[in-house]
Amino acid sequence: MTVPAIEVVLQSASNVDEVPDVDAFERWIGAAVSAVRPGPAQVSVRLVDESESAGLNQRYRQRQGPTNVLSFPFEIPPGAQDAGLEAMLGDLVICAPVVIREAGAQGKPVGAHWAHMAVHGTLHLLGYDHIEPEQAREMETLETKVLAAMGYADPYLESENG
Repeated sequence: MTVPAIEVVLQSASNVDEVPDVDAFERWIGAAVSAVRPGPAQVSVRLVDESESAGLNQRYRQRQGPTNVLSFPFEIPPGAQDAGLEAMLGDLVICAPVVIREAGAQGKPVGAHWAHMAVHGTLHLLGYDHIEPEQAREMETLETKVLAAMGYADPYLESENG
């Protein structure tokens, strides 16, 4: 699998010390992008704590409490000249404490769950969704394929602890 040129801007606004570095996010996001389309991609990743995640989740999804990952696709403004803007996919906001807590609760390695959240969020940026059952099957199948190519287990299999 050829990985396109990926540029990730990583911001850490979380008190969690053990978070993946920009190289890990570039690898995970690059794998998701290359599974869907050729070409370069730019993504901003912001690692946050639960209070920021909960605020964004309420504001943009009208849901209470923090969530693992939020995706904000970039939309080219009407009339804008395409000066490489197609590479801009958007922003991911990942709640570090939620990712770590979920990994433990699901009996998964933390690194594998970080990878899953990066891939899952990136697929949302690329237009995938899981609202309808058929959409969910398509997205989950693609996530599983992308993660398997990087050596990660199927994130949707029941764990011994889950």
